[in-house]
Amino acid sequence: MAERLVPAISLKDFERRKEEIIEQLVEAAENAGFLTLVDHGISVDEIEAQFAISRAFFGLSLETKGKTPHSRKTNNGLEYMAQLRPSTGTYDQKESLWLQRNSEWPSDDDVPQFRETTENFMAKCASISDQVLSCFAKAIGFPEDYFKIANDPLQPDCLTQLRLIHYPASENAAGSWRAGSHTDIGCLTLLFQRDGEDGLEICPGRENHSTFAMGEIFTPLPAKTGPIVVNIGDMLMAWSDDRLKSNFHRVRAKDIGKSPDRYSIAYFNQSRKGFVLQGPKKKYPPMTVDDYFKQAVARNFG
Repeated sequence: MAERLVPAISLKDFERRKEEIIEQLVEAAENAGFLTLVDHGISVDEIEAQFAISRAFFGLSLETKGKTPHSRKTNNGLEYMAQLRPSTGTYDQKESLWLQRNSEWPSDDDVPQFRETTENFMAKCASISDQVLSCFAKAIGFPEDYFKIANDPLQPDCLTQLRLIHYPASENAAGSWRAGSHTDIGCLTLLFQRDGEDGLEICPGRENHSTFAMGEIFTPLPAKTGPIVVNIGDMLMAWSDDRLKSNFHRVRAKDIGKSPDRYSIAYFNQSRKGFVLQGPKKKYPPMTVDDYFKQAVARNFG
């Protein structure tokens, strides 16, 4: 079921196959709002190396992890069981580390090669994002480099973040949520998972970027090491005049029985604060990315 709903799209021979890839990406984005990328240029070894860095960090004591504290102003740093979801009324059962290029980082003394490995990984995520977003820009009617410029992580006003996530092992977890139902506020998300660490579920059916309407069926998307799960965010849905769908998703542990630790890595393309957000059909009034982000946070988290 998940494989039919969420297509696997190859980026092999990207320039030669670009028109074919655009067609496949748009079909997935207009329907499920989710897809998986293969032949994307990040090897399984590189993905596993980044997960090893993540596991090493989360294996530290809370005191040591807390040396990279969470900032409410920038939303960077360690977040520990602190994300309250309006959809569930409970705190997500996870810890995470938010990072930007210019944010505070864990010390390499605590996790050797943390920064070099992670910065290289972020650069590869940015390159893949540029490819995908160039396809969506062309399909929507913008210049091909429009979203590349809008999401340039090297610019000081860019909101793009990497998030390392750890969901602790649990048993008989009925009534709790690893991550309650939500959409992503930003433009485009790249998600990395590991074999056997399932829990992600998706729910197509949303028609308007500013509402909480959704379909009725959540479909599990099995975790696999290698393919990148990609989903449209609210910002890109608005930028496309609601053509590309930002749909709800959640992460569950087993109601009955044991669920192993789950690690995931998310790269959130969240655009530059000063960029003006408006679709080519001008369905919605123009606003800056900064204003859009602030309104979306208030709408989603009160």
